[in-house]
Amino acid sequence: MCRRLLLMHFVLFLLLVLPAPHAFSQERVVSLREAVEQAMTGNPELRATEMALFAHKEDIGVARSFLLPKLAFEERYMRTDNPTYAFMAKLNQESFSAEDLAGAPDTFNDPDTINDFQTSLSFEQALFAPKAYIGLDMAKKEYAAQGDNFERKKEEIALKVFTTFIGIQTAKEFVSVTEKGIEDAREHLRIAEARYKAGLGLYSDMLRAQVALSAAEEKNISARKNLAIAKRALGLMMGLTEGVDVQGERPDLQVRQLEYYNGQALTRKDLKSLETRYRNAENSMKIANAGYLPVVGLGGSYQLNDPDKPFGDEGKSWQLMAFLRWELFDGTKRGHEREKARHKIAEAGEYLDGLKKQISFSVFDAYLTVEEAKKRLELAEHALKSAEEGTRLVKTRYENALSTMVDLLDVQTYLDAARAGVIEKEGAYLTAIANLGFQSGTILKDLEIGQ
Repeated sequence: MCRRLLLMHFVLFLLLVLPAPHAFSQERVVSLREAVEQAMTGNPELRATEMALFAHKEDIGVARSFLLPKLAFEERYMRTDNPTYAFMAKLNQESFSAEDLAGAPDTFNDPDTINDFQTSLSFEQALFAPKAYIGLDMAKKEYAAQGDNFERKKEEIALKVFTTFIGIQTAKEFVSVTEKGIEDAREHLRIAEARYKAGLGLYSDMLRAQVALSAAEEKNISARKNLAIAKRALGLMMGLTEGVDVQGERPDLQVRQLEYYNGQALTRKDLKSLETRYRNAENSMKIANAGYLPVVGLGGSYQLNDPDKPFGDEGKSWQLMAFLRWELFDGTKRGHEREKARHKIAEAGEYLDGLKKQISFSVFDAYLTVEEAKKRLELAEHALKSAEEGTRLVKTRYENALSTMVDLLDVQTYLDAARAGVIEKEGAYLTAIANLGFQSGTILKDLEIGQ
């Protein structure tokens, strides 16, 4: 027992007296607003979501490219004695002469080997491409949906930062409570020692008081460890590697009527995102139907041909064309695409309906949780007042030999638990309000972030 007491006192001495590994470095201190704003730019999860948003934005450019002209440059070399290609090469090189006709038909049927360097610059421009138009609209809608998801991710990170911030404040108060418990335990030990020395108390009372002091010191060690972890957790939320301390009073969040939160929930960002994706599912039917329509466009090229060198211009020619490309039969692919689109629309509709119901339930559940947390906080505050008064009375009775040390330690245990209960329930109440704001999509407005 004595060894354990000495060890506990020594550990507490190290925690309170010796400097921490980074004691000489200034610990960053932030307000709630600063913590959330830092997380909006530094949180890795949020930054990854932002990169995904940028990637979806590029899909718009990819889709638009199908409506823009295609320009291609090509340099080609050919060596052949094929009659058709040899005759064509001479014509393209503008080197066909009367001598070629004089030897006909042998010069046509068995031509000499010929070289041809062909340089061409060609273009193609779609004038009517229904799939491309619809694809561009789908890319824009998907980008908008991803943007709403990014905004929803901001709300999620804000809730995590808020919860961690409250956790640090709660951990600080727990440290204060345990320190108060140590003070009370030392006072009890002092009284027990005084009574024992005066011959009015028992030696066992003094031992019980010493054990109670050790238990209080253990709680203080755990509370300090939890505080350090909470600080590192907030730093992690903000995209930092070191711990971050907090400053300021506990946030003052107002609670409104349930109807307000139900109304706000209809504009929640993830709901808007899913509504956009539902409309995009309808676009998938349009793009499937567009497969039955032709593609109309223009094309052309400018061509150089030379028998001796690349990029030579012995022969020059150009062509301009219009085309209508209509796929008449594709092995029933378009029919299956239409059926697939129909099922995708139904799937998106079911998800959308389910999310609306889930949001309504989540808001209702969060609202009742706030009411429950408030009542639990009120009961905890009442219990604390009773515990404080009970401890005061039993302490007075013990000093006057009317109660035992066991009674005093029992009421002290209740008092410590009551103090911790109030702190815990204060944090739970604020967290419940913040969660209600998250479920209804108002948390950033409630925290006045981005206003």
